[in-house]
Amino acid sequence: MSGPAGAEVLEITLRTLTVCGSALGLALGLGLPIGIALGRRPFPGRRALVALVNSGMGAPPVVVGLGVALLLWRSGPLGALGLMYSPAAMIFAQVLIALPLVVGITLASVGALDEEWHLQVRSLGVPRRWRLLLLLREIRLGLLAAVIAALGGILSEVGAVMMVGGNLAGETRVLTTAILMHTQMGEFEAALGLAAVLLGLMLVLAAALTAVQQAGRP
Repeated sequence: MSGPAGAEVLEITLRTLTVCGSALGLALGLGLPIGIALGRRPFPGRRALVALVNSGMGAPPVVVGLGVALLLWRSGPLGALGLMYSPAAMIFAQVLIALPLVVGITLASVGALDEEWHLQVRSLGVPRRWRLLLLLREIRLGLLAAVIAALGGILSEVGAVMMVGGNLAGETRVLTTAILMHTQMGEFEAALGLAAVLLGLMLVLAAALTAVQQAGRP
């Protein structure tokens, strides 16, 4: 059986990149400040928050999808927004999957810094607004690791996006859900073709991020 047409594959691939890219951007925008705040200094309740983040890093994505579905269903708290079975719902679910990874790896990177580094920055009289830039530069390898982990987690996710997106042709179908659909229909040629596209996409993105991560290192 012939595989999907090239135009359809391109459409699905672009939608995959759009949904995953949006989710990754939101997860980084939310997760980096939270991770830095959790990693810089102790405060009341920090231990419980870190435990919650660590639990989130191992949460089954399908459970996350179920939680989002309950929120967005017509009878749910956010049902009036009408987001169920839309790209926005898929982005919402993927942000919740990626966010603990970004926060957890960021706080670990910040926490691994020697205390002398913080003392040196303060003793040099570096303005507060520049301290954050110096901190980001110091933990850049950890930040790139967070990006790679989060991107891999959401790009390969199928259960949560299928649950809240519905795999609607021309609207919410992405590479992972399309692969699952063709496999269930016994259309293995089409499934293998889409799987090759997904693997190639993951390899290209991983190679690009790794090149940035290892730039300037022997």
